[in-house]
Parts: sequence; structure tokens; C-alpha cells
Amino acid sequence: MITGPPALPPRARVPLWGLGAFGFLVALVLGLRYAGTSHTAGLDALVLPAIDRVEGQLWYLATAIDFAGEPVGAVVVIALFGWLCLRHRRPRTAILLVAASGVTVALTTGLKPLTGRLIHGEFLSYPSGHTAFAVTVAAVAALLVIDVRSLGPVGGASVLFGLVAFAGFAMGWAEVALGAHYPTDTFGGFGVAVAVVPVVGWAVDRLTRRD
Repeated sequence: MITGPPALPPRARVPLWGLGAFGFLVALVLGLRYAGTSHTAGLDALVLPAIDRVEGQLWYLATAIDFAGEPVGAVVVIALFGWLCLRHRRPRTAILLVAASGVTVALTTGLKPLTGRLIHGEFLSYPSGHTAFAVTVAAVAALLVIDVRSLGPVGGASVLFGLVAFAGFAMGWAEVALGAHYPTDTFGGFGVAVAVVPVVGWAVDRLTRRD
């Protein structure tokens, strides 16, 4: 039997589920709006010129951030974070990270051919799997911090929103800067991730609880 605190700390559930509902709507609306397209329009047309195709030191920074979402980089991130969870005796949080990451990657991979959005005329782009993975890790990391530090509702919500926003912005910027995604692809990836984490967390707690 798995022991230790739940994957979803009670004081983090309200903001997490609220964020999840918001993310689901964002991913759905953008997916419907940009399905089958292969050009910049709307919000993408406003944002893309400002950050597309960086050079020099910024290119190296974007590449380093992007690596965290590649298979090898993702394994390293999960292994390090899993070790951190176990060090703090939070096995359910470690399980949540692995499970939520797997579900997020599967969903973003499966949604790409369904939305059919193309970038550079041939690559399926919506939603961004790299962004979704980064936000998933950030959300679970926030839950760990909230639990270990025994943060209250306000402090916990601040940590949660702050970490997922930072991770989403950093990876989203990298993907757009490297020409791999449209900005709205990254918003969709963000939405998928924050929608997945509370659902998977609930499942982890339910399946590992003591009867």
C-alpha cells in the first residue's frame, strides 16, 4: 500500500480544478478556431513577428529550453523530479508526474491529426506537446511545494499560477522562437496540461487510497 500525503493537497484543489476548467476551454476553443489551417491569423499574426526566429545567444537559450521537452530531456526531468518527490516522501506526487506526463503527451500527439493544423506546410502543430509537458511538470512541482511548505490558499494559488505561467511562457517562447509552433499552439498545449493534471491527480489518489 502506498503511504504519504495525497497527490492533490486539499488546499490546492480549488485553484487547480478552476485552472483545469479554464485550460480545457482554452484548448477546445483554439482547437476549433484553428483546425485545418496552415497560416498565421488573429492572435498569431500579432505575436509571431515579435519573437519568431531568434538568433545568437537567444537561439542557444531557446534550444536548451526545448531540449527539456525532447525524449531524452524529458526522461532526465522526470527522473530528477521523481527523486525529489521520493526524498520528501511524496510517492503519490511522483506517480502523478509520470502518469500526467504520459497522458498529456498521448493527448497532444493524438489531437494533432484531429485538428490538422499545419506549420511550414507539412508539420502538424496543434497543440504543442513540448509546452504541455513543461506545464505539466510545473503544475506537479507546484503541488509538491504547496504540500511540503504547507502553504495556505492564497500562497498555494500564487505558487501554482506563477509556476505554470512561467513554464508555459518559457517553453512557449522557445517553441515559437525556433519556428516549431504558432503562439496559439503553445496556448493549446498549456490548456491541455492544466486540464489533465487535476483529473489524473484525482485518479492517482483514488486508486492508491487506503480502504
